[in-house]
Amino acid sequence: RSFDHTGSWLSLKKLFFLFPRRWFGLVGGLALVTSVGAQIDQRLPDLGDGNSMSVQQERRLGESIMRQLWRDPDVMDDPVLTAYVKSIWTALCASAKDLGNLSAELDESYAWDLLLVRDRTVNAFALPGGYMGVHLGLIAVVSNRDELAAVLGHELSHVTQRHIARMQDSQAKQTPWLVGSFLLGVLAASRSPDAANALIMGGTASVAQGQLNFSRDMEREADRLGFSVTTHAGFEAQGMVSMFQKLAQASRLNDSGGFPYLRTHPLTTERIGDMQARMGAQATSTQSQPGTLEHALMSARARALMSTRAEEIEGLIHTYQQDAPRETNRLRLASMAYAAAMAFAQQRNDAQAADVVTKLQSWVQGDARAERSVRLLAADLQRRAGQPKACVDTLMASDNERPEVLLKAQCQLALNDATQTRALVQRLQFWLAQHPRDALAWEWIAQAYTQNGQALQAVRADAESRAVRLDEVAAIDRLRAGQTLARQLAQKGQLDLAAQQEASIIDARLRALEQTRLELLRSR
Repeated sequence: RSFDHTGSWLSLKKLFFLFPRRWFGLVGGLALVTSVGAQIDQRLPDLGDGNSMSVQQERRLGESIMRQLWRDPDVMDDPVLTAYVKSIWTALCASAKDLGNLSAELDESYAWDLLLVRDRTVNAFALPGGYMGVHLGLIAVVSNRDELAAVLGHELSHVTQRHIARMQDSQAKQTPWLVGSFLLGVLAASRSPDAANALIMGGTASVAQGQLNFSRDMEREADRLGFSVTTHAGFEAQGMVSMFQKLAQASRLNDSGGFPYLRTHPLTTERIGDMQARMGAQATSTQSQPGTLEHALMSARARALMSTRAEEIEGLIHTYQQDAPRETNRLRLASMAYAAAMAFAQQRNDAQAADVVTKLQSWVQGDARAERSVRLLAADLQRRAGQPKACVDTLMASDNERPEVLLKAQCQLALNDATQTRALVQRLQFWLAQHPRDALAWEWIAQAYTQNGQALQAVRADAESRAVRLDEVAAIDRLRAGQTLARQLAQKGQLDLAAQQEASIIDARLRALEQTRLELLRSR
């Protein structure tokens, strides 16, 4: 299902994880941060400067992979969980800029998009062009924000150091688009592990060994810089140490016994030693630090979202019913209750879900972040139970953050009330002016336009949601449909000033996307 902790190739479950885990994935499926120890020369081998691939080429390569990822049903955008992870990711990006690791050119040119993957494996991956993926299994297993930051800091360093571009410098005979072709070839053979293995085994032994050496060098650099970025952002270095403890435990089961020079990552024991040397006297323990209530709830949300089978959902409920009465730890109790409430909602047992949320609200009192998380859960469960008015009331005084904006939009749409719909359109227009790459916001405003009788605006919003997800073909199709609709409205004398402006925007966006599509076809 994934790679073992030595970096050896095993069968693939997800079509797009071959590339990230080979060069940017972390040992044992765990994205971990370490450093080169103080006793080791701090200078790393020359990995090249990445001049063989421009920043724009790297962004396009990342987009070519993302086009495939967005089509996978397990790639998801849960506003609540995405916002939590992104709060850590944003702090790390700011730290990287402050330290000089993230240049102004990369900051401006890269996408910096984060996506969640419904996968139980404990992993994260970085893609060229600033794209970052996080498995729900990782969020479910980390004990606190510091451990999650350790993962993201390592992956961020792969991006800021442009390891994919520098890999090209280490293999002068291999062009950037050859790498892209290799990746897409693996995507095509995603359901055939034997085919994937054949692709990997096809290279010569000397090239393979060179790649292994380079991979380990990249990991060491990402370890060193990830440590600096994470601690500079204010996260505890102890979180990195506790993540290594998790890796060491996993390694006892997954280690294939490969020789060190045949591994894509440094040995786990080596990385633990390097980390402890860098931390010095601070590394007195490898025990996880207590987490926060908010993190406990987000970890529970990840568990619930990745539990799709009936027996898994029932297991969350059973754990809560059996263990909650005896649980004295506030974090564990809140975590079990949150997951159980989502599980009851999955079973359409709305009364039980509401009862658990009521208890949960009393258990998190006094913790503002946890109270917000529970309020969002309560509103979402009200929406699922067919109570959109109660959902809107619950969110009436909420912050204008993305989870609140998008959840309230869904509830207002469910009301199907003209006054609420007009208010929703205004709110989402303001939001999209600030966040034009929010695909979900484009989806909801498209539905709001439809309810409001603004057909032309609805078609354009639908096209924008597809364009954000890099589905240019579908976006172009929708924009052409918008042009046809505009002509029909004009013939009927129904093309008012607002619709005329929208028609002009459609024409401009269609030209831009057609040019993008043409460039993609030429590059193949």
